[in-house]
Amino acid sequence: MKYEFRSKVEFHETANTMAVPFNVWEVCEVVGKAPVRVCFDDICFTCNMESKGQGYYDIPISDDILSSVETGKEYTVSLQIVGNNLDISDSPYWEANPIRKVDHVDLVTQPWDGLCGQAAIAMIAGITLDEACDLMHCREWQANMAKMITTLDYLGIPHSSTLVYTLGRETELPKCAILMEKMGRYSHYLVTFDGKFYDPNNGIMKEFDLTKLIGYLEIGAN
Repeated sequence: MKYEFRSKVEFHETANTMAVPFNVWEVCEVVGKAPVRVCFDDICFTCNMESKGQGYYDIPISDDILSSVETGKEYTVSLQIVGNNLDISDSPYWEANPIRKVDHVDLVTQPWDGLCGQAAIAMIAGITLDEACDLMHCREWQANMAKMITTLDYLGIPHSSTLVYTLGRETELPKCAILMEKMGRYSHYLVTFDGKFYDPNNGIMKEFDLTKLIGYLEIGAN
């Protein structure tokens, strides 16, 4: 899985880095040493990210790479966790035989806070909230994008290989996507389909404030 975002090189006396603008523990389900493959412009390299604490990391930029970097320029960065593939070989579904083709979305609400990720999967997959919780092996406040992506793969539901981070910038959303909205300490998840927004908290909405959007994962839809 690739994670795409905008960042620029920050110059320091002892090291030069690029900041990763999201919580790696929460989004990628990686704790501790985090080896990654990083690409921007025509530059690609593998490194260990440097922890800033509480799930936030910097990408170290070596002197060799620094010579190819423009001062102050913001780059579109693609980041991929190395060796983080999960086995879904026991699934009865695959992309040609998904649990369903996503040609509509029915609203699934959460009975209390902390189940929005499971509710988003339930809406995409056409299953109940309890079924989504069981598939994801998580309850309140335990869902994250890594678990959601693995569950989509298990269910054979096609999705983009890139998680796009917009961080409040204007963007044109795809026909169907799981959206991440910043809400306090956590990410809030909702679904967009055909220009409408299906929020486990607020119901079906015709509009959504894109300045609150952290990023999105496009879902293959008919």
